[in-house]
Amino acid sequence: MGLTRSLSTTQNVVTNYFVCSNALAPMSIRYGQFCPVSKAAEVLGERWTILIIRELLLGTTRFKDFQRALSQISPTLLTKRLNQLQECGLVVRKTATGQRRTEYQPTPAAKELKPIIFALGKWGMRWARGQMNDDELDVELLMYDLHRRIDASQLPGGRTVIKFLFRGLPKFGHWWIVLENGTRELCVDNPGKDVDVHLTTDLRTMAHIWAGDIEIRTAKKTGQLQLTGDPFLIQSISDWLRPGLFAHVRPYARTFDSERLARTRKRNLPKRAVK
Repeated sequence: MGLTRSLSTTQNVVTNYFVCSNALAPMSIRYGQFCPVSKAAEVLGERWTILIIRELLLGTTRFKDFQRALSQISPTLLTKRLNQLQECGLVVRKTATGQRRTEYQPTPAAKELKPIIFALGKWGMRWARGQMNDDELDVELLMYDLHRRIDASQLPGGRTVIKFLFRGLPKFGHWWIVLENGTRELCVDNPGKDVDVHLTTDLRTMAHIWAGDIEIRTAKKTGQLQLTGDPFLIQSISDWLRPGLFAHVRPYARTFDSERLARTRKRNLPKRAVK
């Protein structure tokens, strides 16, 4: 009797596992294995999918905001990926209360990925980042993340308007962030409001500040970052302009002792070659 119950339980577990696997069929990546790592990779391994999940977990809900944070993805492909995630049970599509606007919300299955995604970000910062190439300096991603990373509790009361000017950037060189009554808005067109503080810099410098490679005070001292406007906002900029989420993680330094390396190579040479 106990053996029969055990076999029945095992069959139920196996059956339920493959029912879940079949539900994930919309993804095109298939490894042909029942290993849970391969099944997870089938869901998360499509191009852009893991970055869309990153945005979901950081609070992005609107289609246009996904486009800003992932500026290189086409609207067609973004729609396809969101639909696939919805079919896989990672995203719920909702209509905002009292509005016609559609929002995308993470399900419990997606939220369970948060420590995994964040650990992946830390690993990437330490081991995979290297140097930032010019074609990786995405001003839309940078400004979208900077605007959501601003610590509004460190700003004075009322409305605060922050202007960014990126020197030498032919497109999207001007940005405004408007914070008021608990809301924040990122603009590429002049919102028509008085600016409280102006930040003038170049894209690479601000990207390095975001990544934690350069401190704001250092960029100010060297002239890479110039500030004008409200003295309080200028003085307290390091308090309210927070760097990226993984800025505290430093890339692995591949440093070598040349003498030690030479000795190691000499030891590894055939004896007849050593002089």
